[in-house]
Amino acid sequence: MAENILVVDDSRVSRMLIRTIIAQAKPEASVIEASNAEEALQKTEQTSISLATLDLNMPGMDGLLLASKLVERFPAAKIGLLTANIQDTVRQRAQALGIGFISKPITEEKILNFING
Repeated sequence: MAENILVVDDSRVSRMLIRTIIAQAKPEASVIEASNAEEALQKTEQTSISLATLDLNMPGMDGLLLASKLVERFPAAKIGLLTANIQDTVRQRAQALGIGFISKPITEEKILNFING
């Protein structure tokens, strides 16, 4: 069964970069892209995910709130919050949800460390 990986970011360039890194590291994986939290929730209604990268700052629902909803639906999924906002409160909220933290700017090394770590 193919692995489903969710990539949520309001930046098309960021989504493309992450998709490319994942495609090289896990060519068998299916990448589901969403530009906001609502789209992500809609696209995962009928599909389970095992891994997700979520942008923190998006229009509408932010990445932390989306993460809390995804953790409820997919408790075994590995979720990483992508952000340039490295404030302790954001880190603590991510930690409380049991999700990872990936600091921007996005690099191949950071994404690979997250998906393989």
